[in-house]
Amino acid sequence: MSATAQIGVTGLAVMGRNLARNFARNGYTVAVHNRTAAKTDALVEEFGDEGTFVAAHTPEEFVAALERPRRLVVMVKAGEPTDAVIQEFAALLDDGDVIIDGGNAHFEDTRRREKDLRERGIHFVGAGISGGEEGALNGPSIMPGGSAESYESLGPMLQKIAAKAQDGAPCTTHIGPDGAGHFVKMVHNGIEYADMQLIAEAYDLLRTVAGYSPAKISETFRGWNTGRLDSYLIEITAEVLSHTDAATGKPFVDIVQDRAEQKGTGRWTVQIALDLGVPVSGIAEAVFARSVSGHAALRDASRHLAGPAVRELDGDEAAAFADQVEQALYASKIVAYTQGFHEIAAGSEQYDWNIDLGKVAAIWRGGCIIRAAFLDRITSAYEAQPDMPSLLSDKSFAQEIAAAQDDWRAVIATAVTQGVPTPAFAATLAYYDSLRAERLPAALTQGQRDYFGAHTYHRTDREGTFHTLWGGDGSEVES
Repeated sequence: MSATAQIGVTGLAVMGRNLARNFARNGYTVAVHNRTAAKTDALVEEFGDEGTFVAAHTPEEFVAALERPRRLVVMVKAGEPTDAVIQEFAALLDDGDVIIDGGNAHFEDTRRREKDLRERGIHFVGAGISGGEEGALNGPSIMPGGSAESYESLGPMLQKIAAKAQDGAPCTTHIGPDGAGHFVKMVHNGIEYADMQLIAEAYDLLRTVAGYSPAKISETFRGWNTGRLDSYLIEITAEVLSHTDAATGKPFVDIVQDRAEQKGTGRWTVQIALDLGVPVSGIAEAVFARSVSGHAALRDASRHLAGPAVRELDGDEAAAFADQVEQALYASKIVAYTQGFHEIAAGSEQYDWNIDLGKVAAIWRGGCIIRAAFLDRITSAYEAQPDMPSLLSDKSFAQEIAAAQDDWRAVIATAVTQGVPTPAFAATLAYYDSLRAERLPAALTQGQRDYFGAHTYHRTDREGTFHTLWGGDGSEVES
């Protein structure tokens, strides 16, 4: 088989198939391969008119079809299946060739694989790809990590197939070395969890407290989507809420079991944040909310627990409350993004990745699930202040949240008094209040730690590390 393909894709489930079609539609000759040869042949037969495909039925044929340096995209299940495919193809590659993992791999796995293949002369790129099936076909947001040399070879191709922001910029950039791309994709998904949970809480409040029907809430969300909350998730929420189940005639949202599943990236975001010591409380509560929803036996056993009587609003009162919910949703979303960017900055420092936060925000403006209008402003904020410790340090965002805070607090107070769970709303507000507090009660916590474990403390009035002799005369010693 002659080497005619500029890129190859192995693993032709929906994401891999659509990514291969995207490359072909953009003028590249694409080698395609799957362990089940029938999938390879089916792709070429069904979509062969979209571009030029080279069907390969063995790993050897697949590698032989690729031009040097060979660029090979792996789209298989994360974990051991990815390792197996990488090892199989690495044995057939030469120095300078590039393997790209486009799955949702854990970034530590990517770091391990990159080191192993680098020692064998092969480049390894962990590329986070966001946008789902539609994005893979029509233009995703792509977050590649790996060597700068590998991006020189691969980058122009990714820029061509990636989504384009409104200003025409491709939604991809070289994130940084080894696992940086998959780390950023992980945090992207954590923010996605928080965003979805906040939207769900807004829906619950509008339905339970304001008494709005799903159709009315859909209309409300469509209105919000024309303003500062303009985003993909708000857009599709309006679509979901307006949908009627054909079998029952009921609102679609009422016939779906209230158990949200998860694939793990949100959980990873929280686990790694704990390792890094980064507070991502809004993201964490979104992950835990999905966990609570899945514990059916726990919830069934708790139906007898008492709660307050819910007073449904009406008329102008309900409309005013809806306006307050919009303020709370916007403020909470900004905090969730703030927490995510803080984690990326901490990961970048920990692993010496030198990630440009402004560029990350820029490539999330199109293609990805959390694309939103305010990402333009986040990009500008980080371009103006690259070392900004927090997105809330930006004056414009800080002023907006200050203006929203009274309504934000009122919404959470209403939720508490009416017994409507809003864990993500409450956690993001608590985070905001923690940042603006002149002094936190952590001083007492540290005093307790010194009492029971002699863990020492620092004083506010002088330098040094101290311990109080609690069981003795109460005097203080310097450690």
